[in-house]
Amino acid sequence: MDEKEETTLAVGIPAGRLKSFAVETRDDSFSNELRKRICDYLTDFQLRYDEKEPDIVISVGGDGTMLQAFHRYVHRLNDTSFVGVHTGHLGFYADWTAAEVEKLVISIARNSFKIVEYPLLQVAVSYTDGNKEASYLALNECTVRSAEGLLAAEVLIREEKFETFRGDGLCFSTPTGSTAYNKGLAGAIIHPSLASIQLAEIASINNRVYRTLGSPVILPKHHHCQVRPVTDERFNVTIDHLSTLHHHVRQIEFVVAREKIRFARFRPFPFWRRVRDSFIG
Repeated sequence: MDEKEETTLAVGIPAGRLKSFAVETRDDSFSNELRKRICDYLTDFQLRYDEKEPDIVISVGGDGTMLQAFHRYVHRLNDTSFVGVHTGHLGFYADWTAAEVEKLVISIARNSFKIVEYPLLQVAVSYTDGNKEASYLALNECTVRSAEGLLAAEVLIREEKFETFRGDGLCFSTPTGSTAYNKGLAGAIIHPSLASIQLAEIASINNRVYRTLGSPVILPKHHHCQVRPVTDERFNVTIDHLSTLHHHVRQIEFVVAREKIRFARFRPFPFWRRVRDSFIG
């Protein structure tokens, strides 16, 4: 499969363009040992360690480590690329194994590579008490739950009411996030070249009052989805691995973000191969 089929962008980057790097680890002994080796090697190649403004961030651990790295550098998505090394089970966002660290270092220091971009989810929370709107970006997904008990909410698509939901919660995912929590909710796996968001229900309740579609919904990038409270205005909103309790919620809006995450690809690793390796073997 051609690498261009994987993403909306695949362009060559000249060798030697990278000047600085940072390393994010899961903070276990093995990952920290690899971090030290990577830092020593890249420093020997005259790259500068820079935690504030790195050209590339190397995630050493699992997919959770990549999520940490993404949120640490979410303000630098136009300037920072990411690459993953997995130190346990195969990580969906990791291209390299621990045994390949030396090859990765040489590739970073000397070789040309490609930049691939994946869609992100933008989440905007507005309030009834006049507080400023809160905005977030998610790499995998955003889940919405009630602060207490079952979630009762209206779901709108393009400002038009679609359904009234009652259940444990709602999950909005990106294409790459479709292989994470969304997959456990029987959601579809979506190729990242399709700029879209997916809505999956978390244990919905259907009766005479509350009726839901009961199937995942996939929305294109020009469609917005809104969630509004029926009674309780307190929502527990989780962006990837980060949870926050929001009070006086008027509406939460979900849309394909204008920003994208950039991954550095030093060798082909097509999306469907990742899916096969992660779930089938």
